[in-house]
Amino acid sequence: MSRLAIVALGVALVAAGCAHHAASGDADARIAKLEQTLAKYQDALEFLNKVYAQQKAQAEAEEREEADPEAMFAVDVAQNIKNGEVDGPATAAVTIIKCFDFACPYCAKLAPVLDDTVKQYAGKVRVIYKNMVVHPQVAMPAHLASCAAAKQGKYLAFKAAFWERGYGPYAASQGADKSSLGEDSIYKIAAAAGLDVARLKTDMAGAACQQAITADMTELSKFHVNATPTLFINGTEIAGALDKAELDTIIQAKLKDVEKSGVAGREYYDKVVMAKGEKQFKSKKK
Repeated sequence: MSRLAIVALGVALVAAGCAHHAASGDADARIAKLEQTLAKYQDALEFLNKVYAQQKAQAEAEEREEADPEAMFAVDVAQNIKNGEVDGPATAAVTIIKCFDFACPYCAKLAPVLDDTVKQYAGKVRVIYKNMVVHPQVAMPAHLASCAAAKQGKYLAFKAAFWERGYGPYAASQGADKSSLGEDSIYKIAAAAGLDVARLKTDMAGAACQQAITADMTELSKFHVNATPTLFINGTEIAGALDKAELDTIIQAKLKDVEKSGVAGREYYDKVVMAKGEKQFKSKKK
């Protein structure tokens, strides 16, 4: 029951009591009728109180899980950069971390937006990719393959090819046909993207890629990331996909912040975000 419905029902109960009150001129009769009305609706009132208490508790719990919009979160991306899971130069003043799942429709929608953003802000923006596997039963092979592709220096090539030829058919089938997300499909996609498939298979099955994905998710758990896509833009958490205009507004503000700081763009993430940012989740609720 919505809060609006609760209020409406409460008003109705009060109105019923008032109607009884006005109907009798005798004080004792009015009191008796009011007691009868309250008794009649006692169960309903108790139910309303329980619903309200539950909804209030739920709202407070949700608010506690909302990140502080003023917080700057220091998400460690050093290993992702070392692995080559990055688009854009190390000298970029604005670092966007994309926490994503290869079976997430909003992640797919955001992919070309971020690709265009890196090109548009040539040299000023980089995107670092972190694995947040929320659909392991269908997405894990692609995440393992992207890690294996990174070992061949072809992370971006595989990622772009997979969104088009792996996720694309899956989305077109509305999730009914999962074959394009499977390993056989992934090997074909990788071959077309110029990867050594034999080496890819070995690395996909190896412990290193499993550990890399686990490390990403362990790091993100510190910041209570549990949905995709989640972005961190120079430490500011943004939940959900943004359109290009919204993203541009945030980036331009961040570029101004970097300029005002006096810290060189290539050093900003390490010297400001990592050095001064929150090392774990900070709630919006004080």
